[in-house]
Amino acid sequence: MNDAHITAIATQLQLEAAQVKATALLLEDGATVPFIARYRKEATGSLDEVNITAIRDRLQQLAELDQRRQAILKSLQEHGHLTDALRQNVLNAQSMTILEDLYLPYRPKRKTRAMIARSRGLEPLARTLFEQSGSQPEQIAADYVDSQKEIETIEDALAGARDIMAEWINEDSQARSRLRQLFFSNAVIHSRVVSGRESEGAKYRDYFDWQEPAVSAPSHRILAMRRAEKEDILNLSMLPPEEAALEILEKLFITGEGPDSRQVQIALEQSYKRLLSRSMETEIRLATKQRADTEAIKVFSDNLRQLLLAPPLGARRVMGIDPGYRTGCKLVCLNRQGGIEHHDTIFLHASQNQRRQAADKIRELVQRFEIEAIAVGNGTAGRQTEAFIRKLALADAIQVVSVNESGASIYSASSAAREEFPDLDLTVRGAISIARRLIDPLSELVKIDPKSIGVGQYQHDVDQTALKQSLDDMVISCVNAVGVDVNSASVQLLSYVSGLGPRLAKNIVAYREQNGPFVSRTQLQQVPRLGPRAYEQCAGFLRIPNAENPLDASAVHPESYPIVSAIAADLGCTLTDLIRDQTLRDKIDVHRYVTRQVGIPTLNDILAELARPGRDPRQEFEIFRFADDVEKISDLEPGMKLPGIVTNVTAFGAFVDIGVHQDGLVHISQLADRFVKNPADVVKVRQKVTVTVMDVDLERNRIALSMKSARGTSGKKSEPAPRTKKPAAVRRKSEKKNTPFHNPFAELLNNKVK
Repeated sequence: MNDAHITAIATQLQLEAAQVKATALLLEDGATVPFIARYRKEATGSLDEVNITAIRDRLQQLAELDQRRQAILKSLQEHGHLTDALRQNVLNAQSMTILEDLYLPYRPKRKTRAMIARSRGLEPLARTLFEQSGSQPEQIAADYVDSQKEIETIEDALAGARDIMAEWINEDSQARSRLRQLFFSNAVIHSRVVSGRESEGAKYRDYFDWQEPAVSAPSHRILAMRRAEKEDILNLSMLPPEEAALEILEKLFITGEGPDSRQVQIALEQSYKRLLSRSMETEIRLATKQRADTEAIKVFSDNLRQLLLAPPLGARRVMGIDPGYRTGCKLVCLNRQGGIEHHDTIFLHASQNQRRQAADKIRELVQRFEIEAIAVGNGTAGRQTEAFIRKLALADAIQVVSVNESGASIYSASSAAREEFPDLDLTVRGAISIARRLIDPLSELVKIDPKSIGVGQYQHDVDQTALKQSLDDMVISCVNAVGVDVNSASVQLLSYVSGLGPRLAKNIVAYREQNGPFVSRTQLQQVPRLGPRAYEQCAGFLRIPNAENPLDASAVHPESYPIVSAIAADLGCTLTDLIRDQTLRDKIDVHRYVTRQVGIPTLNDILAELARPGRDPRQEFEIFRFADDVEKISDLEPGMKLPGIVTNVTAFGAFVDIGVHQDGLVHISQLADRFVKNPADVVKVRQKVTVTVMDVDLERNRIALSMKSARGTSGKKSEPAPRTKKPAAVRRKSEKKNTPFHNPFAELLNNKVK
């Protein structure tokens, strides 16, 4: 383990080096993030999952940096460029950017203009000019005219020398560093529409002539402009004022005022326009993309967490209905374990006779299978189907719930669904998924690729590897935070449990099917290939309800069972008594049970778990109902106040389902009566809200909503965001420079590895 890396990470994340080192050792030993956060608090100083994940990712980045460092040293050694000073500089480089700048002059490259000039013997001329000692360029260049070397004139010789000087300037690490700082602080994003593409790119019209500082451009605008550029709708540039860049280079390289300095000046300008500006623009484009990706991925992950941790209805007998017009509604009846007992097709939106038959069928199935709740998909015909069922005058105890069906069709066609229901049509599988989402959203949603759930922002434009890592981390975090009933969980759900994975998950289910339900956690050790390390990682997150040992249904890890037994023995009671009786737990002095391995944080967790063993951290389920008289977008009128559910949160606002099969947008400016910087501070996915309809655009199928109070909105439509003027960075480019400001690229400049 590299102590320098530990120190660097501790400084960057503002943690103690001991915390970082302990976490690194646990990760190196194969421990998972949820396990470390929950069961190794004494070792890490109670670091949470966010910090542990950050340490893990930073360690990986530094490992990649070291790998690249060694590759560069090997290349320099093989080509005879490696000196002691260069070796030390390479070893001291703290970021990939600095490392590549050091390597640039020596990196094997394709044939350049400077290479051609050197091959013609013009490097001595370039060196003489670059010294700027007052020589006369034309006089000394005359000696290099040679038609055999394709140097026909004095100007040919000077041009070749300038090409060589331009490459020196481009490869100068100090010049690149200073220009990089200029680009990252003063570059302006400028987008222009490609001529003749106005109609095809109508949805991007806000960016047809757009400027703003790159340092403050929000992620959604960066991703939108990049997508439009990829579609050949926009031309995009990210450059600072040119005179500011040239001024930096002049201070570094112009040392005289004679005619030779003029040649250096020309070379300098060529170097910037032809080499440096392109290289730096590429870097800032990558940096802005990385920043935009990071922000968009965080929004996606946060939204996914809210969706996965949506309140479950719990074990109920549920009827699931996947609505449809022409092909009818697919209907399924599930038992309390989510197993299918019946499936059918009914036609609610056809002839009067078919509607009567459908009504009779629903009443008969509700009675036959003792249905306790009805889940209706919120897709096409969802509101009409829900309204039809509500008019059947079923028992008041039967809850009718609209369920978000995003991704259900993806699941129904997946290999997991085919394996689970090989004999059922994919439309029936979709109805099963809808019903199970009501029973337990987490257990069902883990079967679907998170990218198919539809709570992201420009999800197809961000780095797909980083997105997958972040979403997988979030699913793992949610699954382990809730805990998993090992006797009912699917292979997909078990796969996300700490220390398991697909293979061990399949082995657990196979063992369960062959030997019956697990009766204790220790029995898990009999599962093929589930060794001591995997057992240590997973045991605390797997629950066995009604086990002989009540702790098997809790989040208390088996390694702590002796402590709980000692507490019960000291109090002269059983484990069951200890869990049931608060007065007994009030007598516990946790300090008596502190050991070298177990400290106060773990003991407090144990006491909290004894108070509510196996508690579900999700909120209680609450019935939500859309406005009965609003079913389609044409029913909406400005000024209406309607109940809604937040379906997606983005950097520019929130989308809300108000029951018209088209989500409305609450712009960030309409989220509250106060200024809102981050929509996630105000709303969460699945949050129930009341909104006011501000505007309805039937032609473009758009709905503008507001969450401001009546006092805040005054019944007026929200004004459109003003067209952006040229930013201050452009208007005042000749004014004060080097003004202190917060630079979101600072980490990319100083610490980022990739």
